[in-house]
Amino acid sequence: MQIVCDLIRGKQANEALAILMHTRKSSSEPLIKLVKSCKANAENNFEMDPDKLFISSVFVSPGPQLKRFHARARGRGARVIKRTSHVTMVMAEKE
Repeated sequence: MQIVCDLIRGKQANEALAILMHTRKSSSEPLIKLVKSCKANAENNFEMDPDKLFISSVFVSPGPQLKRFHARARGRGARVIKRTSHVTMVMAEKE
């Protein structure tokens, strides 16, 4: 997730959406939804101009980990940790 966030940090909102649409990482789909949501919130709640919006900061912090078991040989089990993450995005308006 951090690799894709580095691609869009500091970019215009529309340019960031174009970059994410053409990125072949699985984390790009949730980030597309997040950029669209931030853009809509900035436009509707804070009366910002959607054409002047840019991503001022975006960072990823670890979320809860789901602990599962995977069947292995001779009746044993191996632990599988399914990691999740929290993404925080801040948009600002260019002057």
